Amino acid sequence: MAMNLVIDFGNTRAKVAKVEQGAIVSVEAFGYDQEAQISAFIMQDNAYDGIILASVVDIESQPLKNIIASLPKKPLILSHKTPIPIENSYKSPETLGLDRLAAAVGAYNNHPNCNVLVIDIGTAITYDLLNSSGVYLGGNISPGINLRLKALNVFTSKLPLVEPNFESALFGKNTVEAIQSGTYQGIVAEIDGIITKIMTIYPNLTVILTGGDANNFAKNLKNAIFVNFNIVIEGLNSILEYNQNAKNN
Repeated sequence: MAMNLVIDFGNTRAKVAKVEQGAIVSVEAFGYDQEAQISAFIMQDNAYDGIILASVVDIESQPLKNIIASLPKKPLILSHKTPIPIENSYKSPETLGLDRLAAAVGAYNNHPNCNVLVIDIGTAITYDLLNSSGVYLGGNISPGINLRLKALNVFTSKLPLVEPNFESALFGKNTVEAIQSGTYQGIVAEIDGIITKIMTIYPNLTVILTGGDANNFAKNLKNAIFVNFNIVIEGLNSILEYNQNAKNN
C-alpha cells in the first residue's frame, strides 16, 4: 500500500518517517553523515503517494542536496509560502522556524477546536500557541539546559562547565550541584510559570511536550501535559495531505 514519506531536517540530525493513512508506521533518526543509511531506509519502499521535507538548516548544503537528489519523486519542500491548514498570524512568517510551524499544525490536527500550547525542549526551548479557531498566535524562545550551562561557564570567570542533572534537588550543596539545580529547577519553574500564565487567558489549554529533553522535564511539571515526540512529523504529514487534497480538488 502506498504511503507518505516525511523528512524533518533538524539542527543536528534528520528524522525520516513513513506514514500510512495518517499513522506513523516507522520513523528513524540519522546523522547528516549517514547519507547511505538514510537512502537505504527510504528505498525500502518506493510507492510513495507524496514526499514532504522541512529543514531548519541550509537546504543547499551538500549532504541535504545529496539526500534530496536520491528521493524517488519530487518532494514538497515546506516554506513560509506553503499552504497550511491553519491560519498563521505571526508578524514575520518568513522567520518562523518550520519545525515550530509544523508542530502547530500537528497540534491542530490532533486536538481540533482546542487551545494548544506546544513546548519543544531541545537546544532551545520553544513555546508555540494555537487557539481553538486554528490560529497560530506566536510563541517564545529561551535557552535549553545545555545552553544555560555553557553560558554560566563562558560568561563567568570561575564557574565550571558541568553536565546537566535531571534528578537535581531543589538546592545544591556545592557549586556543581548549585549550577545543576539552578538550571534544571529554573527551567521547570519557567515552563510551569508560562503554562499557568497562558491558562489565565486560555483556561481550557492542552499542553504538548516534545523534543529531546521532554521526558527529563515532564515528570516534574505541576501542570498536566501530553508528551508527543512525533508532533512535527505528524504536522508535516498533515501539511502534505492538505496540499495533495487541494491539488486533486
